[in-house]
Amino acid sequence: MRPKLLGEFIGQHVVREQLQLVLDAAKARGTPPDHVLLSGPPGLGKTTLSMIIAAELGASMRVTSGPAIQHAGDLAAVLTSLEEGEVLFVDEIHRLARPVEEMLYLAMEDFRVDVMVGKGPGATAIPLTLPPFTVVGATTRAGLLPAPLRDRFGFTGQLDYYAPDELEQVVLRAAKLLGLEVSAEAARELAARSRGTPRIANRLLRRVRDWAQVRGTGVGDLEAALGALAVYQVDLLGLDRLDRAILEVLARRFAGQPVGLSTLAAAVGEEPDTIETVVEPYLLREGFIVRTPRGRVATDAAYAHLGLTPPV
Repeated sequence: MRPKLLGEFIGQHVVREQLQLVLDAAKARGTPPDHVLLSGPPGLGKTTLSMIIAAELGASMRVTSGPAIQHAGDLAAVLTSLEEGEVLFVDEIHRLARPVEEMLYLAMEDFRVDVMVGKGPGATAIPLTLPPFTVVGATTRAGLLPAPLRDRFGFTGQLDYYAPDELEQVVLRAAKLLGLEVSAEAARELAARSRGTPRIANRLLRRVRDWAQVRGTGVGDLEAALGALAVYQVDLLGLDRLDRAILEVLARRFAGQPVGLSTLAAAVGEEPDTIETVVEPYLLREGFIVRTPRGRVATDAAYAHLGLTPPV
């Protein structure tokens, strides 16, 4: 379901235009493009854009992630196996270990890597020349990247949340690929409840397909969309069970008092990282919670959404 070329990619008009210029110039010169850093919340298309970069260049792509490379030797093995012009995609690049980052600095700038042979006083560094390649890094937390690594990227693209009309196009395109007939009203309803994220829109569309096949007529009409959204507890603003559980804890259990992240995570039975990186960005953007030095606090909008009266 992923688009293969930039022309097929929906949304992110600014990043698409900038990236198209970088790729066209590199192809005209016959050299690999500058290293690319893609940042933004989860589900907006960072991995898809990295695949598009490789496809536009006509090059193969090697995929890895920050947590998977914890030793410099692991990175050296990956780098020395790269071919000229190949694209190395590093997901969650902000989670690379410090020794790995230092080796990546040299490889990205000078296309060289030093391999240590031996141990102790007799250890020697053997420099290995690497063929020109392009690193595409993806991160949901660009602020955690050290400045020396961030400066090695020639192009940085910041992905933003999608508008409802763009998500409607995403839903209609995905429905066509899934072989599901979807009405315009159903696509509009799914787009409005997808929190500005194509990944969520595609996930909800699959659940509408299930509902239509099991309980409906096999067509993704408005009835099927509303039925599936009700079953999976997605409300009018796109909040799901976990979102409402967090608001309920802040508004009811703690009665408007500031709540720390670890306490909030324990109260809803989730990991703190999940709440901070997946749930909170949308609640903050919609104005349902605020962060204070003492913790998270529910806003008047959250009380109104839950049908409660804000504390004085």
